[in-house]
Amino acid sequence: MKILYYDCFSGISGDMNLGALIDIGVPKDYIISELEKLNVSGYEITVSRDMKKGISGTKVDVILTEEHHHNIEEKEHQHEHEGHVHKHRGLKEIEEIIYKSELSEKVKKMSMDIFMQVAKAESKVHNKPLYEVHFHEVGAIDSIVDTVGAAIAIDYLNVDKIICSSIELGGGFVKCEHGIIPVPAPAVVEILKDVPVKSGKVQFETTTPTGAAILKAMANEYSDNKEFSIKKVGYGLGKRDTDIPNVLRVFLAESNKDKNLEVEKAYVLECNIDDMNPEFYDYIIDGLFQKGAADVFLTPIIMKKGRPAVKLSVLLNNEKYEAIEEFILCETSTLGFRKYEVEKSMLKRDFAKINTKYGEVTIKNGYYKGKKVKSKPEYTECKELAIKNEVTLKEIYDEINK
Repeated sequence: MKILYYDCFSGISGDMNLGALIDIGVPKDYIISELEKLNVSGYEITVSRDMKKGISGTKVDVILTEEHHHNIEEKEHQHEHEGHVHKHRGLKEIEEIIYKSELSEKVKKMSMDIFMQVAKAESKVHNKPLYEVHFHEVGAIDSIVDTVGAAIAIDYLNVDKIICSSIELGGGFVKCEHGIIPVPAPAVVEILKDVPVKSGKVQFETTTPTGAAILKAMANEYSDNKEFSIKKVGYGLGKRDTDIPNVLRVFLAESNKDKNLEVEKAYVLECNIDDMNPEFYDYIIDGLFQKGAADVFLTPIIMKKGRPAVKLSVLLNNEKYEAIEEFILCETSTLGFRKYEVEKSMLKRDFAKINTKYGEVTIKNGYYKGKKVKSKPEYTECKELAIKNEVTLKEIYDEINK
């Protein structure tokens, strides 16, 4: 399994991320040529080698050209931030730039996933509808380059999994358009909900909204354990000279663990119920699946004082959590639940169609170490064919097994 690991001991920003990914092997000319497909002008990218606290790495700067400054001075919706003029852009304008480009569909989706993390955070922080939020730094051309460049570089590396360490956020206060705000900035806090973080190593902002959004959108797992074989190391340099190296370190690594299986993070939500009409369970199970649960099951248990009860267990990903939480609390008699993280290990799978005298059926195949070890017809399709052809379900399965 090929892994890209982010070691964020000094946080992450968009330019540090680009520098680290170039340093680890993504050709700078490839990133620059792919970015030209955005059809956005008014910037130049410089890539150089430098040192931070004795660590050599790659530094990326997105420089606004005179043409860009001249053009945006004639437009409305501008503001000045730390000496730079930025044009405000909304989510709709960002979407138009990306979807009208000639970038691959995968890179377009990855780019929008990152931008959407920032949009949701800004919407929440400023109490505005999603499409009324105007990005500030993130809507500027340099941040567009950082964000789309990240998608281009990660796509080029084509790894199986992205793992991120706990993220250093820094400390103190930072000056922005709205005045003096605490570090981490409100948008960063919103983006990094449910993500392991640490703070206070230095008194400045180490993680920017762009950097936070890249990790939130791209990382599959968060862990400080480096249980893999390191093949390459890359360093992306930041702009500050501080007590700790202002660098982002990334690893390209190989893991032999579960290399023959598909592994992903999931969550289990459970509650014990002893006071609900059992007729409701069918409705509850159907409702949970409709809300996006990956699996739902009931287990008979004995609770305190010898009371018979049912344990309701729901397997889900974190994106579906709020909808499922609300459904359980509102539709069942429970007053609370437990939630914990699990790791799903699954056979690699593909799907095939076979034709029988009763009709077409989808077959799910499972593979281990490259060998097909099991096949299974889709039950729902078999049931429909049995009803349609007025035969038993067993006859359908017998015909498939031939």
